[in-house]
Amino acid sequence: MAFSFNKIDKLPRRVAMSLFGVIICAISVGIFKIAALGVDPFQSFMAGLDALIPIDFGTLYMITNAVLLLFSLIFDRHYIGIATFINLFLLGYITEFSYKFFQTVIVDPSIAVRVICLIVGVVIICFGSAFYMTADLGVSTYDAVALIIVNTWKKGKFQYVRIITDLVCVILGVVLFLMAGGAVSKIPTIAGIGTIITAFFMGPVIEFFNVHIARPFLNK
Repeated sequence: MAFSFNKIDKLPRRVAMSLFGVIICAISVGIFKIAALGVDPFQSFMAGLDALIPIDFGTLYMITNAVLLLFSLIFDRHYIGIATFINLFLLGYITEFSYKFFQTVIVDPSIAVRVICLIVGVVIICFGSAFYMTADLGVSTYDAVALIIVNTWKKGKFQYVRIITDLVCVILGVVLFLMAGGAVSKIPTIAGIGTIITAFFMGPVIEFFNVHIARPFLNK
């Protein structure tokens, strides 16, 4: 009960942290797109879908997440919160705006610039994720899928289920990208080294920001 009261008592700060985290994560995805060395698994799927369906990315992202939201509402709405809707309505549009803006600033980047963008993108997405996660006001609709499979359906351990859902997203993203006429040589732009890094190596960096920045900010 004490934890619940504390959570409610700090609700404005938690909402602000969720909003800040989503905005930072969205900007990072724009940077990943400039790097063109691979994005996180769910964004790999979205990149393939975006190549196939000719509508604005922000609108497409919102529609896709609305479908996943329906899945969560049917099977376990426990993971849905304020942050879920912030992510659903804002992340796609902010990503779209950020990418278009960065394209005007970073024109025809060299491989060195792209690698720098990838590193910056990883750091920024970890920073934003730390605030989003520490706020504890719900998870993204995609994150909820693995949690429901593990905790509601009692199927497997989270780390393994998450790897499977990530692999499914990457495979679907590549298939959709090729169906849309994308060149095989361009596959690493949506499923490359950046995808591997975000899928397997972000945890320690997120935890660093959790311990040293996000949690102290929440509790001060």
